[in-house]
Amino acid sequence: MKENTETLNNNALHLIQNGNIEDAIELLKRAVTIEPENPTIWFNLAVTLRDDGKLEEARNALETAHGIDPDNTEIIDTLAIVCMNIGDIESALELCAEGLSKNEMDPHLWNTFGVLYFNGNELDLAAEAFEHAITLNPYYYDALYNLRDTYEEMGNEAGMKLCIERMKDIKQNNSKIGE
Repeated sequence: MKENTETLNNNALHLIQNGNIEDAIELLKRAVTIEPENPTIWFNLAVTLRDDGKLEEARNALETAHGIDPDNTEIIDTLAIVCMNIGDIESALELCAEGLSKNEMDPHLWNTFGVLYFNGNELDLAAEAFEHAITLNPYYYDALYNLRDTYEEMGNEAGMKLCIERMKDIKQNNSKIGE
């Protein structure tokens, strides 16, 4: 029986859920040899490599996925985060700008931009990026969390309190949903 990418991908996802990352990576590597123009398989391989701490390999897989599907902002955002984690801040900033030129309504890209600015101690730009992310998605907990930290660094107590209240509301609503 001939292997196909869908089966390999699904089996890899099952292995990941069971904590068997190395075998999952091998299945995904086989899948990309069968279907090298499938950006989803490259993306899944990259995320698995990233989660296994293999950041340079993850970057290479994401760059391949990005080359195949250059308009996919999820790929761009994930690649920007990997670049940031490797320490290639310039590439991460360029990727965020590229992604936002393709979809300025992507709150994840705005959040990543904010993290980059925050880490570079450009707090005004960080706050602006996080605020933009929250404007696009008022329930984006990570962006609220990051904005709270930015406001704290800036000494903006009123803004920090608003973020804390909003975060409490989100947590409370999420716990009600789970009941």
